[in-house]
Amino acid sequence: MYNIVSRLLPPELISRIDNLELLAMQIVEGFITGLHTSPFHGFSVEFSEHRPYMRGDDLRHVDWKILARKERYFIKQYEEETNLRCQILLDISHSMAFKSGSNSSKLDYARVLAAALSYILLKQRDAVGMFLFSNRIHKRYPAKSLGNYFYHLAAELQKTEAQSETHIGGVLHDIADRIHRRSLVILISDLLDDPQTILQGIRHLKHNQHEIIVLNINDPLEITMDMKGQYLFKDMEQTALKIKTDTKYIRREYEAAVREHFDFLGGKLREMDVSYVSLKTSEPVEKALVHYMLSRRKMY
Repeated sequence: MYNIVSRLLPPELISRIDNLELLAMQIVEGFITGLHTSPFHGFSVEFSEHRPYMRGDDLRHVDWKILARKERYFIKQYEEETNLRCQILLDISHSMAFKSGSNSSKLDYARVLAAALSYILLKQRDAVGMFLFSNRIHKRYPAKSLGNYFYHLAAELQKTEAQSETHIGGVLHDIADRIHRRSLVILISDLLDDPQTILQGIRHLKHNQHEIIVLNINDPLEITMDMKGQYLFKDMEQTALKIKTDTKYIRREYEAAVREHFDFLGGKLREMDVSYVSLKTSEPVEKALVHYMLSRRKMY
């Protein structure tokens, strides 16, 4: 996935850096630098108070200084102007707290990703809102396009902890009823829930004319059971459910079931024209930003 991703922040550092605001900014600024030597060269990442001139724009708003310097027409963009509205839906259920080895937890990874996306969107003068959810909506932050809104969102994400069981599908219906303006909706979740209810919730959002990106985050150990010997397995959301067994008896069936679950979800989402991206916590966050750029360029 391009050189943009390969040389940036090692993902294992995510869990060691406690300033989410600075971490997100570091990731995005490095990502932007990488764009200039990537297939995105020429894509607008000049986060200024301007946008390219379009036929029909009022010539009184042309910035003549930029024209002299770049030989291209740019329009002064005012604070109330917004390219798009984005709603980030962040799963904070107990299963998101899982981590293995030196990897960050899924929630830490997701918080950094949500903060980085917020930063890059607000730099582009887009309006960003956010929902934190598990089996219900815990917090909602309205969509705003003010640049300093990033610091508020980052501070809120910094103190967010995993809580409650997952009920993605039901919550998506609730969120769909609360987003009244057409938006880009970015769902960040491990998608460990009934696939049919998830798909029903996504269909509700699609029916409301939203564009959707699903960022599916999992720990590598959840995908391939790279373990030997006996272990006590505990459900992270239903604490009473525990099973003690040797991995050699369940590994093949477990990995097949996990693969079937995500292959089914990914296939159905793509059929619905939803951008689906599978991410492991061992992978750089920048991988998701590349997919965001691809989706944005396709949609707008």
